[in-house]
Amino acid sequence: MAPPFVDALIGARRPVIMELKPRSADGDDLFRGRSPAEIVARYEAAGAPCLSVVTGRWFGGDTDLLAEVVGRTDLPVLQKDFVTNAGQLRTASELGASAVLLTATLLPKVALARLAERALALGLTPFIEVANAAEVEALPAGEGCVVAVNNRDIRIRERGDTDIDRSLRLLPAVRRTGSPCPVSASGIDDPQVAAGLLNAGFAGLLVGTHLLRADRLESWCEKLDDLRSASPAPRPVG
Repeated sequence: MAPPFVDALIGARRPVIMELKPRSADGDDLFRGRSPAEIVARYEAAGAPCLSVVTGRWFGGDTDLLAEVVGRTDLPVLQKDFVTNAGQLRTASELGASAVLLTATLLPKVALARLAERALALGLTPFIEVANAAEVEALPAGEGCVVAVNNRDIRIRERGDTDIDRSLRLLPAVRRTGSPCPVSASGIDDPQVAAGLLNAGFAGLLVGTHLLRADRLESWCEKLDDLRSASPAPRPVG
């Protein structure tokens, strides 16, 4: 049985959720001929505490990919998709996911709270993604949940510019939700930026496109390790 998603991330030496996503926001092939099994093995060798699998069709994913990844690893796995109903939660649980994405930008407050409660009842960690202060303030109690700040705009399928500073601005509010595990997600490519976010107080990061494109994943991870103790936390703008 996979360990709980939150516990695995908080207890990790290298708290990076590494993502499998067949296509980028611009439609580029990110697997580049590699099988899911090869990518999972690469991530495990890099010390990933958790994996993320994008099942949304706009990024080339599906639930078959989730099932294959879960069958290849003992690590906790997050399913990333636009989840809007309890049936999708049951499917995620049946396929062996440990956590499921809930997008505050797309879900009304009442629906988000109901889905988070249902996910917890199924043994799934709600991975609640936010993009602004109003969404954070409207969240249900964060106990048992991951609250993740998306540094890009999901409304345009993450094709816009990355705003790392958004994570830094929202971190104090995310902490006030009671979530034990604030995460910064999307658009993180530079190890120095990643180290700064962790030093600022994020419990984890979600990185996908850059790791899938990296020729030497180990070098990126080692540089992150080296910078974590030395890099000052970046300051938010404004």
